Order: sequence, then C-alpha cells, then structure tokens
Amino acid sequence: MPTLILVRHGRSTANTAGLLAGWTPGVALDERGAAQAAALPARLDGVPVAQVVTSPLQRCQETLAPLLTARPGLPVHTDDRIGECDYGDWSGRKLAELNDEPLMQVVQQHPSAAAFPGGESMRAMATRAAEAVREWNARVADEHGADATYLMCSHGDIIKALVADALGLHLDLFQRVSVEPCSVTVIHYTRVRPFLVRLGDTGDFASLMPRENPPDASGGDAAVGGGAGAP
Repeated sequence: MPTLILVRHGRSTANTAGLLAGWTPGVALDERGAAQAAALPARLDGVPVAQVVTSPLQRCQETLAPLLTARPGLPVHTDDRIGECDYGDWSGRKLAELNDEPLMQVVQQHPSAAAFPGGESMRAMATRAAEAVREWNARVADEHGADATYLMCSHGDIIKALVADALGLHLDLFQRVSVEPCSVTVIHYTRVRPFLVRLGDTGDFASLMPRENPPDASGGDAAVGGGAGAP
C-alpha cells in the first residue's frame, strides 16, 4: 500500500487574525505562510512523489504552488473530501468569541458528538476524509505501484482526524494531536495496518521556545482548525 505525505497549508491570514476560516473564500497565506510554502520543495527534495491531491481551498492551492513549480508535470487532483471542516455559522468568527459558546466544550471534550450549526459534524468530516484516503490509496497503488508515495495538502482538523484513524484512536482523542502550519505528517499504509512515520514535522523548533502567552494558557484546549503555529 502507498505512503501518504500529509501537508497542512501554510499559515494563513485567518490564522494570524484568530479567525475560524472553514470554507470562507479568499483566505490566503500570510507572509510567513508564503515563506513556509516556498521552503517546502527543498524539504521534500529527493522524496519521490507520484501525485498530489489537494483541498480546493485557496490556502492549500497557494501552499502547493512552489512545489508544483519545482516539479513540473506532477499530476494534481482536487478532492473536496479533504477540504476543511464545514463550520457553518461559526465560519469567519473570532476564536476568542467562540470559546464562550457552549458547543466549544463539546468540540474540545467530545468531538464525535459535535455538529456545527449550519455546517457538518466532526464525525462526518473525519469519515469523508478517511474514505478519501482509502480510495486514493487504491488508486495510487493501481496507477503507480504499491510502494508509491503521494502527497495530500489539507487542513489541521482533517489531518488530525486522519492521524487518529491511522492510530486506531477514537475521534474524541483527536484534539490531543497537534499539526502546525506547513507541517509534514507521514502515514505508511499496509494491508493490515497503517504506521505513523512522522507527525507534524516542520523542521523548526521555534514552537518549543518559551512564549509570553503559551498555547496551553486556555487550560489545555486544542486550537480548533489547527492554530497558527510558532510566532
């Protein structure tokens, strides 16, 4: 079975503004995100990528642009199933405001029961993403061989859900996973089980440095949507 490289999009304007972007149109990479995307080809240099699958959202398309320029002719496919969670009425709102919503406690502690008003449930998000990966695994193996490696560019909650799926974790535990912007997560699939080879690798340890406002200052809540990463 193939090896899957999961790349979260680079830091976006919504990340730095503290907004829950969801499917809001026009959310682009910020200056740091563009630099992260520009560095991606060198980070993956020498890794044989058979094809790319991407979320349709702008921030993922912009993240992939330097890699596709560096590897002309690399097949690219868009799949809505690895697009961001549909946060419905929460889309575009400030995360600081959403923390006061009763639903946020469910999102943090019991995400398998969380459904966003006017949007989708986190359970449906996780299911569609896992189904997409399994279908792409079969397609990549058929077209490029069982040992092929392919890349998906997606979003924080999608990647966290796929990691939980690979590890056999209940979705209620997926908020314990952290993937920063433009991080690389690798899952090797076999006939009987997946192996998590790498998780949230950015090649940058800035996020481990002391901060004035550490990410756990909110009492250990996870950053819905994935967070902005290192400052």
